[in-house]
Amino acid sequence: TMTSSFFDTGSKVTGPHVTGPDAPPPSGLTSFQKPHGPALLAQVRGYWEGLRVQDSIPMRSQFNPRGIEAALSSTFLLERVAPGIARFRIAGMDLAEIIGMDPRGLPISAAFCPETRPQLAAMLEQVFTGPAILTMDLEAERGLGRPALSARLLLLPMRTDEGLSGLALGCLAPAGAIGRGQRRFAVKGQSLIRLPPPTQAERPPRPMFTTF
Repeated sequence: TMTSSFFDTGSKVTGPHVTGPDAPPPSGLTSFQKPHGPALLAQVRGYWEGLRVQDSIPMRSQFNPRGIEAALSSTFLLERVAPGIARFRIAGMDLAEIIGMDPRGLPISAAFCPETRPQLAAMLEQVFTGPAILTMDLEAERGLGRPALSARLLLLPMRTDEGLSGLALGCLAPAGAIGRGQRRFAVKGQSLIRLPPPTQAERPPRPMFTTF
C-alpha cells in the first residue's frame, strides 16, 4: 500500500514503480515507447492543480501517490538544498534506469549535460522561489550504444508541511531507448509559468522573539 510516506526521506517503498534496496537493477536496455507520455504529464499536473485551494501551492502532506498511480514510475520529488541546487528525495524507476543508479540523494543536475547545468540552476530557482511551473524539452547525448532518447520534464512547486517553499513534484516522460551507460540530457526548449506569490496565510509565521 502506498501512502503519503512514499515521499518521506526514509521511505523504503519498492516494487515495479519506485527504486529501493530490493528493487531489480536497471537493465540498461529499456525502451520507452510512450505515445501517452504527454498524458502522464497531464495527469500529474491535473492532480497537482486539484490539490490547490484558489492559488495556493500544495503541501507535501496533501499528496497521495494513489492519485497518480499510473505515472509513479515517471514521478519524483525534489528538495532544494542551496540556490540552484535540488536533490532527488525519491524517484520512480524511469529515472533510475536513465541515470543508471538509484537517484535518491543525487542532484537533478546529474541527469543533465555539464554545459546545460547553469541554465537548469536558474530555472530551478524560479520554480522554488517564484513560484513557477517549469516544462523542459530534453534530448539525450547520442553515441555508440546510446540511441535516440528524448523526454519532457515537468516541475511543480510544493510546500513542506511547515508551509515553507523548497520542494517540487516532478515528472519525466521519456521516449526512445536508453541503450547502455548513463544518459544525460541537454535542454532543447523550456516554458515557465509564473504563479501568484504566496498569500499572507501561506507564509510561515514570524518568530515572536529575535534570537542572537
